[in-house]
Amino acid sequence: MAAVGVSSPLFSKSLPSSHGRRGNAPRVLMGPVSLPMPSCRGLVEDLERRNGTYTVDTTALLERYSVSSPKTQHCSRLDMKSSDPQVITKLYAVMEAVADRVEMHKNIGEQRDNWNHLLLTSINAMTLTAATMAGLAATSAATAPLEALKLSSTVLYVAATGLSVMMNNIQPSQLAEEQRNASRLFKQLHSQIQTTISLGTQDINDVNEAIDKVLALDKAYPLPLLGAMLEKFPSKVEPARWWPQQKRKQRPGGKIEGNNGWNRKLEEEMGQVLGVLEKKDFAEYMRLGNKALILNKVLAISGPLLTLLGALGSSFIGSTPSPWPVMMGVIAGAMATIVNSMEHGGQVGMVFEMYRSNAGFFKLIEESIMSNTDEREVERRENGEILEMKVALQLGRSPSELKNLAASSTRNREATEEFASKLF
Repeated sequence: MAAVGVSSPLFSKSLPSSHGRRGNAPRVLMGPVSLPMPSCRGLVEDLERRNGTYTVDTTALLERYSVSSPKTQHCSRLDMKSSDPQVITKLYAVMEAVADRVEMHKNIGEQRDNWNHLLLTSINAMTLTAATMAGLAATSAATAPLEALKLSSTVLYVAATGLSVMMNNIQPSQLAEEQRNASRLFKQLHSQIQTTISLGTQDINDVNEAIDKVLALDKAYPLPLLGAMLEKFPSKVEPARWWPQQKRKQRPGGKIEGNNGWNRKLEEEMGQVLGVLEKKDFAEYMRLGNKALILNKVLAISGPLLTLLGALGSSFIGSTPSPWPVMMGVIAGAMATIVNSMEHGGQVGMVFEMYRSNAGFFKLIEESIMSNTDEREVERRENGEILEMKVALQLGRSPSELKNLAASSTRNREATEEFASKLF
């Protein structure tokens, strides 16, 4: 902004007197007036205006933001840090695909959450109705009502068994949690691409990295059910992985100079934090995930088994004087309702996926730290102070609290009770 001092009579005005008579009022001289200089919108902002259709005339943009242009020569050094405008166009194309995936996962997540509520309500209603009919059939003396109630109860139990098996196989609550995680992570990726474009330091490596992240997310959280759905009852619990594989480099040896925000003390601090993450946070969530998986397996088997027993008991009501058929038909139905409500009402599958995602979150932090500390050339690492701040915020701590955690871990190597994360 340029400040221009103006003292011309054009900016003075005769004011009326307080008694209504017009006279020579004191001349009011306006102070310095701030007049805006012509602002130059950068190449990135022009692309943002044209982001709707992605029909970007790169030639015209190059001509407009050419250094030889007298109107934009002062801003070309700020806006044209990338020599290839196609890189920005490609980044916007990736960002458009990411925004589309955010909406897709959000909508499908809501749909699968509705599946969980609707299927649970339907299965419980059918099970309770079948149990009621089994009890009524035992009190009926006439043959026709008895057979009708028996048949209706058996059919409802069989239908509830089929729906329960299908619901337990797909785990709608876990599917909904997967889509919620995917929507959040795609939003995060969208913001990262926006930041890269705003900084103006993008190159083709940023495009390739963004594409790799999109494909890794697609693989970690698939949209279709048939053929691509994640295993809901794996033999071994594995942390969720939604980022591309990072290449491991050799650990640097010798003395580390204090450049790019790194020094030996910071590297040791990151190593201590890494140890706490592995021994406490990551191990704890893997343990909880394993318990949630075992509980989910037990409930998933028990629900259909109980409704099948209810169907078997209902079919034998009236065929024998023993009270066991009616007891089986009624009690099994009540217990099946309880089990289904615990599994799907309590969303045990969602809890398992949450633990798996949290373990993956800690794994991502570990790999982020290791990929920097294992880099031979310090200049090629992420800035040490920025990495420390990012790790601290991801763990719900301040940088000073992160240093205290590393110090306490150094003092108590054998028994560290404190977890690295304060968020969850």
